[in-house]
Amino acid sequence: MQLTAEKKRELYKKYGGSEENTGSIEAQVAVLTHRIKHITSHLQQYKKDKHSLRSLTNLVSRRKRFLKYLSNKDITTYRSLIKDLGLRK
Repeated sequence: MQLTAEKKRELYKKYGGSEENTGSIEAQVAVLTHRIKHITSHLQQYKKDKHSLRSLTNLVSRRKRFLKYLSNKDITTYRSLIKDLGLRK
């Protein structure tokens, strides 16, 4: 499912605290995770789409940097976010 404005607002509200708090690390990681899942499902169907593959690797590396920052800043929030999003760490 593609990321719509309504879905973004829902993710920002759930992980950022409010719809206007788009800069929180937790909300950004949640939005990136949703986009990564969407591109991954797209690539399963279109295996030769190199442009989407490049954007997927960029999104994964950005999410990795955000998660590293969050783990250094607040480990309990990091662990709860990983568990909630279903990421393996």
